[in-house]
Amino acid sequence: MPATSPTPAVLRRRRARSAAGLLLAAVLPLSALTAVTAPAPSAAEPAVEPAAEPALGGLYDNRGISDDTDPAAADFDGRGRSLSAQALRAAGWGPGARITLHGAPLTMPDTRPGEPDNAVADGQSVPLRGRAESVTLLTAATGGDAEGEGTVVYADGTRDRYTATAPDWQTGPLTTKAVELGHTNSADGTPAAPARLYAVTVPVDAGRPLARIELPEVRGRARMHVFDVAARPRDRGWTGTWSASTSGYAAVGPWEDQTLRLVVRAGAGGPGARIRLANTFAAWPVEIGAVSVALQGRGAAADGAPVPATFGGRSSVTLPAGGRVHSDPVAIDVPAGARLLVSLHLPGRVEAAPVHTANIGDNYAAEPGGGDLTGAASGRAFTRRVDAWPFLTGIDVPGRAGSVVALGDSITDGVGTTPGTDRRWPDVLADRLQDQSRVPRYGVLNQGVSANRVVTDRYAGDGVSSDTGGVAALNRLDRDVFAQTGVRTVVVFQGVNDVRWGTPPEELIAGLEEVAARARAHGLRVVAATIAPCKGWSDCTEEVDRDRRRVNAFVRGGAGPDGPFDAVLDFDAVLRDPVDPARLRPEYDSGDHLHPGDAGLRAVAESIRLDVLGGRGGERP
Repeated sequence: MPATSPTPAVLRRRRARSAAGLLLAAVLPLSALTAVTAPAPSAAEPAVEPAAEPALGGLYDNRGISDDTDPAAADFDGRGRSLSAQALRAAGWGPGARITLHGAPLTMPDTRPGEPDNAVADGQSVPLRGRAESVTLLTAATGGDAEGEGTVVYADGTRDRYTATAPDWQTGPLTTKAVELGHTNSADGTPAAPARLYAVTVPVDAGRPLARIELPEVRGRARMHVFDVAARPRDRGWTGTWSASTSGYAAVGPWEDQTLRLVVRAGAGGPGARIRLANTFAAWPVEIGAVSVALQGRGAAADGAPVPATFGGRSSVTLPAGGRVHSDPVAIDVPAGARLLVSLHLPGRVEAAPVHTANIGDNYAAEPGGGDLTGAASGRAFTRRVDAWPFLTGIDVPGRAGSVVALGDSITDGVGTTPGTDRRWPDVLADRLQDQSRVPRYGVLNQGVSANRVVTDRYAGDGVSSDTGGVAALNRLDRDVFAQTGVRTVVVFQGVNDVRWGTPPEELIAGLEEVAARARAHGLRVVAATIAPCKGWSDCTEEVDRDRRRVNAFVRGGAGPDGPFDAVLDFDAVLRDPVDPARLRPEYDSGDHLHPGDAGLRAVAESIRLDVLGGRGGERP
């Protein structure tokens, strides 16, 4: 294996091999990033904000949005085609709309159709002020995928170069899109093919205040159009305590004037909470009429009166297609390990929703037409069961410890454990962290997706589908890892589905290297785990086991300053049968020979030396 992390050119070749096509990435050279050991910022630290000098709007030099009644008023691609103002509004992306993508608060141009609304990237300087986790460009390319190099400039005068790729607005991958619009306009008035917009995220050094970002200088004939630039502020005083990855967009209900009551388990505790909701993969906005949080009593009943959540002071919020919101702080004390009820009232008709489907507990719903029951302590009205977590993607608590993200598949997601008992390995790890004081009491965020792979997609990234295996780990990193609250470390425990489905070992190894390189560019500690055995499962052949062992040999040798990982966890050694190493130990097997059961996942969690997750001497700032 190479002694240094892959170059951008190598990463581009690897992305081309992925079934997802060109992967959105903006990778800083690892040598440009310095480990910073300062403590987490206080809640009083100011957020990143635009400077007083002209920002991106003053650089707009292209008319990309037209009204359907006057399609010739804009020419986005130099061929008379443009984005439809009506299609943007229908998605919740109208003029001035706020769209949170990858944790960055982006804003659509507040312009009229036919006015300049985007800048064609060519090295222009966009001022920013303050410390940030990353910077995100709301963008799309015309004339093919557009790639270029730009510069992040810090207040102390230092600079970091970055490479960014914007996919073509009509042919780019669906798996990494921010939104797809139903149609575009042509100068002759004929509706044209759908269009896609993308969020390209550039990692920055959170320890240095920003001064500005210089947009990429694009090579070739393609053009990169930038509608907005926003920095994701540092998470100031919040720790992620629970999360679930959106694994697909599925038919539901339909739900109408209906209240859902979702059960989640907090890892870290704190004197308050913040709720995160997302409309990932959607084509239309959805209205959330009311939200509340309560400690769980029995079943759907709350232990006390549910506490309402607000969003910018309002009880309701509309999620734009593809967007995310988080609530204002909720005044509820969350004990470590507590089970919470999050209730959502859906006033309109909802026939499909972004979901996480590998739910191993019980979620509930009241009857259609039952109205807003988010304030009800009783569980009597919640007579229906829901087999997924829709819309809800995370819960944060006040605290400076930060979080560890568990990036994985069904084994991480808890398939094979006893439903409703919180015996997934991230749950056990969260309990261990809360019961000690040697390292920070991190929250543990479970980003496992059943059937998920590292380098190829299960879900196509668009449309209603019964396949909820998610997009590839490489295509969900920005959303499921880098945008998580307070993330310090990522534990990567994936690959068995790749080898089972025929991904060559060298491609899986390249994918794991890319996960590590991108995570390190975002300042994260990367811990990789070996792949568990699966002999006895229907497709776990000798060839599959040979490929698994080859990948595991790479992982075991990949830790340290010359390897892609900061540390390695040998879950294979923990779980394998010493008599037949291609199988799970019988006492750890759930019975299907692929998924460890309760005892196996406890053994996995207890095998982790907590100091490999980071410590006070090596925390992210």
